[in-house]
Amino acid sequence: MTRRKEVRAFDLFCGGGGSSIGARQAGAVPVGGADLWPLAAEAYCQNLPGARAYRDDISGLDPKAVGREVGPIDLLLASPECTHHSVAKGNKPRSEKSKQLAFQVVRFAEVMKPRWIVVENVIQMRSWAAYGDWLGQIQGLGYKTITPTLDAQHFGVPQTRRRLFVVCDQERVPEPPRFYRKKNATVSAILRRAKQGNWSYDYSPLDNGKRAQKTIERAERAIQSVGQDQEFVMVYYGSDGAGGFQTLDRPLRTVTTLDRFAIVRPNCVGHEMRMLQPPELALAMGFPPNYRFPASATRRDCIKLIGNAVCPPVMRAIVKSLMLDRPARSTC
Repeated sequence: MTRRKEVRAFDLFCGGGGSSIGARQAGAVPVGGADLWPLAAEAYCQNLPGARAYRDDISGLDPKAVGREVGPIDLLLASPECTHHSVAKGNKPRSEKSKQLAFQVVRFAEVMKPRWIVVENVIQMRSWAAYGDWLGQIQGLGYKTITPTLDAQHFGVPQTRRRLFVVCDQERVPEPPRFYRKKNATVSAILRRAKQGNWSYDYSPLDNGKRAQKTIERAERAIQSVGQDQEFVMVYYGSDGAGGFQTLDRPLRTVTTLDRFAIVRPNCVGHEMRMLQPPELALAMGFPPNYRFPASATRRDCIKLIGNAVCPPVMRAIVKSLMLDRPARSTC
């Protein structure tokens, strides 16, 4: 009999690998993930060398076969499709079939028998009619659970992003992760990091004769508020009463799958602007600066990958809290 000290993780609905990167930063070893979107699976493999990616519909994957291929699993990560829970869906019809994908977590946990499970989703998942049944099935497998709502800005991420985390442990009630807010986790920090990396992006005149009048009006409101000589972020697709802009001295508002953030700054004749670029949005999510997008990914693809991701620093904090004082697992 040997003592296996490493914590092996498998990532359901892995996307571009945010959860697995965070788990790796905490000391776990990601051995595989699954996602139906080929570009997400490609990004996962690029950024987690050595881990295996399954480009399949998870509901059709056999967890026994996966287990034989990747070996024993200690930690099951999962971020089931959240669009049909989210308020960002608006008044569009919800898909119950999409929501039911969360039950795949139960199916895989029943077979793989990991000690720990961490599920991430939008906080509106709690309002799902089947949420109680789903959580009850996880608890029925012997897991003790906590369900904190965590904001990424409290974990050193330069973004306000509140998400539900369902944290499960077979042996004891999990401890919530510790916050470690950074004073410099702001939009300014994102721009400084981009400058240090010699990332150069072109600006164009704010009033270039092509922009929508509503965009110009939004910018003018911001300029009146922050001043003619101040740089700011213009925010599209939001209705939170914040006026459609924010200053640089606070975390970025929630990154989504939409291209919604523009940097506006004064120049010698007025103002100019550009959209935040995918590498900057990745920094806003807490991804490491060396995160790689697939070469075939379009700008829209990259923004979708980032907007659907889990912030690695949040997952790192959760996994660290789970692994504290863990006993080594015995294998024969």
